[in-house]
Amino acid sequence: MNTIINVGRSFGSGGGYVGQAVAEKLGIPFYDNELISKAAQENGYSPSIFEGGEKKRSIFSISSFFTSGRMSYLDNTYMNDDVLFKVQSDIIRSIGEKGDAVIIGRCADYILRDLHCLNVFVGGPVEYRAGRIMKSEGLTEEEALKLIKKKDRIRETYYNYYTMGAWGSGSNYHLCVDSSVLGIEGTADFIIDFGRKAGLIGK
Repeated sequence: MNTIINVGRSFGSGGGYVGQAVAEKLGIPFYDNELISKAAQENGYSPSIFEGGEKKRSIFSISSFFTSGRMSYLDNTYMNDDVLFKVQSDIIRSIGEKGDAVIIGRCADYILRDLHCLNVFVGGPVEYRAGRIMKSEGLTEEEALKLIKKKDRIRETYYNYYTMGAWGSGSNYHLCVDSSVLGIEGTADFIIDFGRKAGLIGK
């Protein structure tokens, strides 16, 4: 049984770092946006194929979606987005079927829903997330809060569109965890302990 852990995260929660810590502790491969792009390149695709994918999807308004309906797939912009998502899905499936992996974002929990996976969402209070962003990016609190709102909206819109689910909703994941409580390393340990008790991570 492969150990596959899909990590969704709110912006500023440190979910990517948590996923990386989980991978290091378990000694298994880690895939974030950069490494998924690298995997795409190894499969013959341009390394920049996923750049801006989430951002592009977020620009479509709900009103234009319902006005044009699903037939707007005939439009080149929609067609291009969906082709990119198909390529992304193929790469993530290849990663999941090949062996153990921790995969960050990119709707991996939905793409690999028929496999034996542990699906986790890492979040945290907005004040905690803003503090992390202020420190890492050198922003004011106002700027950090504005960036969090923008990034979360992009991720939510992208995820909800392609999965027909609800980004960050507990019903989509085995575990939702607040990274501000235990920190990066502690949260990683907690996820591993939970996964083993749930029989979703090998001993």
